[in-house]
Amino acid sequence: MASSYIVGAEVFFRMTGGTFLYETSKYAVIFFMLIGIFTVRSNKESMPFIIYIFLLIPGILVAGLNATEETNIRTAIAFNLSGPVCLGIVSIFCYKLKLSYQGFHKVCFYMLLPILSIMAYLFIYTPDIGGIIRGTGSNFAASGGFGPNQVSTVLGLGMFILTTRFFMLSPTLFLKIFNGVLLAAVSFRGIVTFSRGGILTALIMIAAFLFIYFIKVNQKAKFRISRLLIVFASLGFLIWLFSSIQTSGLIENRYTNRDALGREKADVSTGRSDLISFELEEFFKNPILGVGVGKIKELREIETGIRVATHNEMSRILSEHGLFGALAFTVLLLTPLFFRLKNRANIFFYSCYLFWFITINHSSMRIAAPAFVYGLCLLDIQYKPNRKKETKLKMKKN
Repeated sequence: MASSYIVGAEVFFRMTGGTFLYETSKYAVIFFMLIGIFTVRSNKESMPFIIYIFLLIPGILVAGLNATEETNIRTAIAFNLSGPVCLGIVSIFCYKLKLSYQGFHKVCFYMLLPILSIMAYLFIYTPDIGGIIRGTGSNFAASGGFGPNQVSTVLGLGMFILTTRFFMLSPTLFLKIFNGVLLAAVSFRGIVTFSRGGILTALIMIAAFLFIYFIKVNQKAKFRISRLLIVFASLGFLIWLFSSIQTSGLIENRYTNRDALGREKADVSTGRSDLISFELEEFFKNPILGVGVGKIKELREIETGIRVATHNEMSRILSEHGLFGALAFTVLLLTPLFFRLKNRANIFFYSCYLFWFITINHSSMRIAAPAFVYGLCLLDIQYKPNRKKETKLKMKKN
């Protein structure tokens, strides 16, 4: 729960200058997870993720050997490896960890609280959306003066959590309205960042959750969900309509890949495809060991004159770690799927897995959210109370 709260608050800390170091939140999650590993559980089955962490080491050595006068090894490693290492540590702790259904929602609730703070802060920072929208590019003013990509990612995560609460934890009309209003507010602020990645990822997560949830429940629950889906779809339509009115229709141009004048843009990836192509070329040039941790950014500046960080974790790990990176990513990609074949209890599995996979492909691992949510798909969700523990408690009381 401590890690979950930090993950939800990370972007808020960054946009308000509330941390000592830029990567403080990832370090905090690693710290809390290590406490859990050494005090709560020692998981001998998490060997795949221990191997994954060791596969990242050769890239550090290569970076040191290829260092130049302009290279800051410590900064390069901290910035580029804090996310992957955070993911590895979280996975070691979470792999096959038994967590109750109520416990999972509690973890998500702790993540949601600071996301609601971000939403409130954005309304205070830019209450008048219409006055700041001038084009169809990602809007920093609508994102609290911070990176729209990261803001939309965490707001999209908030959309997913509020959706699960709307369908699962809203037994009364008041709670349905309450969660629905919060969902509308978070969705609106996420949409008007004009950063598509986080919102589209949220919609895919929600679709995966609703599909799995619907096929798992009994006939009576299916009827209830079907009625709620009509309300949910209507709410989504109203949110989009309100966003379109507030942005004078520019948000529609953004999501249909058009500029402010309605002309179709040539590159739907907004330059990401060029970054991926460059990184794959470097991988083919250095297929075994890669170019070293953090070196791809330097090489891009030397060859193209543009110094920009990667947006894609898959191409980055290949270019910087070579074959070792390919093996490391294969571990991440396949281990949860093999676990899923044996244990289908986690109805949130595909939502969490897809969030990680899609997010690292449009936003890399700039924030701790994809690392932590990846860990959530490795949980063994328990829906029935532990009768043995209950019996022991009763015997103690007697």
